[in-house]
Amino acid sequence: MPSQSLSPSSASPEQVGMSTTALARVEAHLKQRYVDAGRFSGTQLLVYRHGEIVHSATQGFADLERKIAVKDDTIFRIYSMTKPITSVAFMMLVEEGRVTLDELVHKYIPEWENIGVFQAGVTAPFVTKRPARPMQIIDLLRHTSGLTYGFQQRTNVDAAYRALKIGEIEKSGTMTSMISDLAKVPLEFSPGDAWNYSVSTDVIGYLVEKISGQPFEQFLQERIFDPLGMTDTGFFVPPDKAHRLAACYAADGKGGFVLQDDPATSSFLSPPKMISGGGGLCSTAADYLTFCRALLNGGALGDVRLLAPKTIALMTNNHLPGGAYVADMSTSMFSETSYAGVGFGLGFSVMMNPVKTMIPGSAGEYGWGGAASTVFWIDPAEQLIAIFMTQLLPSSAYPIRRELRTMIYSAITDSNV
Repeated sequence: MPSQSLSPSSASPEQVGMSTTALARVEAHLKQRYVDAGRFSGTQLLVYRHGEIVHSATQGFADLERKIAVKDDTIFRIYSMTKPITSVAFMMLVEEGRVTLDELVHKYIPEWENIGVFQAGVTAPFVTKRPARPMQIIDLLRHTSGLTYGFQQRTNVDAAYRALKIGEIEKSGTMTSMISDLAKVPLEFSPGDAWNYSVSTDVIGYLVEKISGQPFEQFLQERIFDPLGMTDTGFFVPPDKAHRLAACYAADGKGGFVLQDDPATSSFLSPPKMISGGGGLCSTAADYLTFCRALLNGGALGDVRLLAPKTIALMTNNHLPGGAYVADMSTSMFSETSYAGVGFGLGFSVMMNPVKTMIPGSAGEYGWGGAASTVFWIDPAEQLIAIFMTQLLPSSAYPIRRELRTMIYSAITDSNV
C-alpha cells in the first residue's frame, strides 16, 4: 500500500465542513509569529478530515544554513511521536495472546524483580523501600511505572539517569544496557501511585523484541511500516534520503534559535546501537498521516489491519487509576501534553474534558508530541487528524500546540458533514 499522497484533495475544505479562510489564517499565523519572527526555521502542517486532506502547507527552511526549503517529503526527527507506534506494536502481541497488560514486568526482566522505591541518597547505594505492588506492563504503557527521564531535573533519581545516560536525546548504549542500567536505579514511586513521563516506552520496545523473538526495528518494519507503505520512517535516514533530513535547532532563550543537529553530520544518518521505542524514529508528515489514518479507521487502512477496533478503543480510553486526569497524578516537570482535563491511555494522551483545558476540542481525541515541537492528534468525533512538523528543541519553548488546536478547531464550520 503506498503512503498517503499530500496532493491537494479534490474536495474543498467547505465540502468537509471547514473554512478555507480560517485554515489560511493558521498559515499566516505560523509565518508571522514563528517563521518570519525567527522562532522556527520552517514548518509543515497537515489537516485531514472526513477522508480528505483539507490543508497541506509548508513554509520556511528545513535547513536554514543551506537554504533548503521545507518540502512535502522532508524527513523530521519525530522523537516521542515514536511512542504511539511502539505502543501499537506491543498491542499486536497482546492481540495474539502472547502477553497481557496485567502481567508483571519482572516476568520478562527478572533483574527488575527487587527494584525498590527511592527514599534517600545521592548516588548508589540508594536507600529504598519495597514498592506497594510490583510493576505491571500497563504501568509502562500509561507512564505509571515509577521510571523517569533524566531531563526532568527534579530528583536524585533523575540525576542518576543523567549519570548513566539513560533516555537522552543523543542516544547511548543499547536496549539491553538500558535495561541493566535501570536495574541499578530505584523507582520514583510505587507503580500506579503517580504519573511521570519516562523511558517506559523504551522498555515497551525492549519487550516487543523479547516477546516477538525478533529485533524491535525489524518487527516495526515488517508489521507496520512495510504493510502501510511508510517508506520514509525508520531509526536512521539512509544515504539516498540524507538530503531530505531537516536540520534540528534549539531555542536560544532570546526568541531565536541555534543549530542543534546538522543534517550533514547527524547521528540519524547511520543505524543506532540504541533502538529507542520512546523517541528514536524519523518520519515524514505523509508517512505519519498514513499511520494516523489507520488508527482513525479502527486499526486498518485498505487491506492492511494493524489492530482490531476494540483494541484501538481500549488504547484510546483513559487508563489512569480511578479515571484520574494527568493533572491529578503527575510528578513530571515536563511532558508532551497539557495536564488539565487530559487522561492517559495506552501510548497516547486522551482528552477527557475540553472545558478544563480551555481549548476547543472533543472528548475522546488522542495524540502526542515530540521533543522537537512536532505534534499530532486524532479526533474520532470530528473525523479529524492534525499533524504539525518542525524541528525546534524543546517543545515547551512556545505555546504553538495550544495555538494550533485553537485555530484548527475554529476552522470547523460543520460537525455534521
